[in-house]
Amino acid sequence: MENANEALGAAQINLEKGFYRSACNRAYYAMFYAASALLYSKGKSYGKHSAVLAAFRQHFIKTGEFDQRWSKYYSMVMDNRHVADYELRDDLDKEDALNAIEKSREFIQEVKKWLQKNNLL
Repeated sequence: MENANEALGAAQINLEKGFYRSACNRAYYAMFYAASALLYSKGKSYGKHSAVLAAFRQHFIKTGEFDQRWSKYYSMVMDNRHVADYELRDDLDKEDALNAIEKSREFIQEVKKWLQKNNLL
């Protein structure tokens, strides 16, 4: 969770400096690290980004431990990260970065609640 908080802080700094692509990247990594912490709590660890998302859906969305909206938000933020990191076009703007950071912050809060509820934080 430390990595998630650090990435979220970096996303905010990048947003304030007008680096919207970098803000989207860091917001995604904040979610990725938080999801990885959840999976680790169940003895699961994955190196591929797509595997983390798939396992999050399998172990937390399908079980009802997390609402389905978190799967949608994770996908949205992940898509923004792909555009930020791999696309040559420059169509991510301040609104995209703000939205990604907001969803990432909310997700981290939900993960913290879940970890606390299960005496893991």
